[in-house]
Amino acid sequence: MPALSRIMYVDDDPDLRAIAEISLRDLGGFTVELCGSGEEALQKADEFKPQIVLLDVMMPGMDGIETFKRLQDMPPTAETPIVFVSAKVQSHEVHAYLALGAAGVIPKPFDPLLLGEQAQRLWSEYCEGFTNPTGSADPGSPAHPL
Repeated sequence: MPALSRIMYVDDDPDLRAIAEISLRDLGGFTVELCGSGEEALQKADEFKPQIVLLDVMMPGMDGIETFKRLQDMPPTAETPIVFVSAKVQSHEVHAYLALGAAGVIPKPFDPLLLGEQAQRLWSEYCEGFTNPTGSADPGSPAHPL
């Protein structure tokens, strides 16, 4: 399996995009494409060719669910794992995201020191055919919504 290097992070909150950029690019060493909307993600996905997409659920205009569906319908990203990053992580919500075909869920607020590791682990598990639904290593941890 090739190493994860290209991550697209989609969130309408500029502060969270800046934190994700520091976390993923500066701390994690990844090439990162930041998008402030679902529309922007759709425009940039073909050229950037992300290996994984970290996608906010609640965004104005095109929300994360619609963005997810549209990315899945585009040939360049149809097989790209998409992970929802959301504060909405009740058990039924996580199950709904996974039922759509999400590769996992990272709860907000995320830990900037762990975001790159979570993305790497979820991408690796997706590539291996096993998906941990949360990005949390320990199912008993407070960040694990199930």
